Amino acid sequence: MIRRYFQRHPVRTQRALEILPGVFSWSLILFPIWGSFVVPNIVAYYVITFSVYWFYRSLMVAVLSVAAHFKIKASSKFDWIADLKKNFPQKWNKIHHIIVIPTYQEPLTTLERTLAALVNQSYPIENLHVMLSFEDREGKVARDKAKKLTQKFAKKFGHLWSTFHPDIEGEVKGKSANTSWGAKEAKKILVDQCKIPIENVTITSEDADAKFHSHYFANLTYEFLTVEKPYNKIWQGGIAFYNNIWEVPSPVRVMSSIFSVTQMYILMRRDRLINFSSYSTSLKHVDEIGYWDTDVIPEDYRLFFKSYFAKHGDFQVNPIFLPVYADAAQAHGFWKTMFNQYEQLKRWAWGVSDDAYIIRQFVLNDAPFWNKFLRVLKVIEDHFLWPVNWFAITVSAILPPLLNDEFSRTIIGKTLPQVTSTLLTLSLVSFIAIFVLDAINRPPRPNKRKLLSYVLQPLEFVLLPVVGFFFSALPGIDAHTRLMLGKYIEYKVTEKV
Repeated sequence: MIRRYFQRHPVRTQRALEILPGVFSWSLILFPIWGSFVVPNIVAYYVITFSVYWFYRSLMVAVLSVAAHFKIKASSKFDWIADLKKNFPQKWNKIHHIIVIPTYQEPLTTLERTLAALVNQSYPIENLHVMLSFEDREGKVARDKAKKLTQKFAKKFGHLWSTFHPDIEGEVKGKSANTSWGAKEAKKILVDQCKIPIENVTITSEDADAKFHSHYFANLTYEFLTVEKPYNKIWQGGIAFYNNIWEVPSPVRVMSSIFSVTQMYILMRRDRLINFSSYSTSLKHVDEIGYWDTDVIPEDYRLFFKSYFAKHGDFQVNPIFLPVYADAAQAHGFWKTMFNQYEQLKRWAWGVSDDAYIIRQFVLNDAPFWNKFLRVLKVIEDHFLWPVNWFAITVSAILPPLLNDEFSRTIIGKTLPQVTSTLLTLSLVSFIAIFVLDAINRPPRPNKRKLLSYVLQPLEFVLLPVVGFFFSALPGIDAHTRLMLGKYIEYKVTEKV
């Protein structure tokens, strides 16, 4: 019956599902305020339950991120080429890799750095084929960059192409549409003209500021040749926002550190792992499903669920335990950098706009029920609770006894702040793990460090409650509210440094 209703009323159900996240998040944010007057006991149990949930998640992050760290260190030292030659002597060097780099207003120096990292791959670089996918609306500047990059790098790869994605009616300007265009152009040349078998080609969507570890494509080749059903997989490395970590202000540095370690943790959670930022899959697969969608902003989650439902649940993201280095948000000046970070996080939070598509496909698709239920539930949990987390763990516990004098004199009213404080204090073990792993994995500071900088580095994490509000809760509720009101955002290109 529900499926039939969704089929008969696609517009109505789409709009209702877009409203749902905002209603959910605002309800949970406001509940401790009005609930403290009406049902303070229920508010107290809600706060305690959320604190237990937060403690559990923090503990999981601490344990699994440490495990991921050791896997990454081992994988970084492993000789993948020797293993490929030993196990696949006739086939390993017949695998080709297309790398699509969608770019708009990216500085030439950033693109040079990205291509230089690809030149340093341990896998034969004649098997790497790079598509620089510029936006046509960037005009002569883009063509000048393409010419300079071609002159410098053309002879270093199997191919280095440039394309200029035109503005097409019906498309949403952004990474997804640009990547789709570049991927199709690359396929036309490498497969249709050069006659490389599509079954032997992977395709990577690489952010313009990303630097792959030197063993990434050797590791990817090994995974592609050994995994069961390679055309039903996406591969994801650990995104680490360390390229410019010492150049950004402390608030951005703290958020970048947390994001980087959290991405390590996610590699260990195959039930939650979804491709993000820079990732690889098979060209055959994206060709079968029609490439990246061109009418959306968040392209990574959309590609996964488009793939997942197209393959009726027989699809997953596999980890590659190697770092993929990316830029933290940065601009000229402190406040412009803060604005860049906020806009980036609002764009990430806008991933909640995909939930309407995901829930609709959950209802209509015939993938195994429990498989799709658990997969969709975890995404909804992350997206719906994004703006709620900060409020639930920072201010909700103090509201019932503060706003309701009668409740504050009860046993639960007196113990609520202490119980939640204890649970949240225990949760700090996660932040100790984050700090230690971040300190180990960060690149060294370019200039000689003074003793004071070592002392102040852990103190940066004291900023977390304030930073968490402005760079987590606020962009999250901003995105949820805009979606709820139908005020759709556009892909805003922030200043690049």
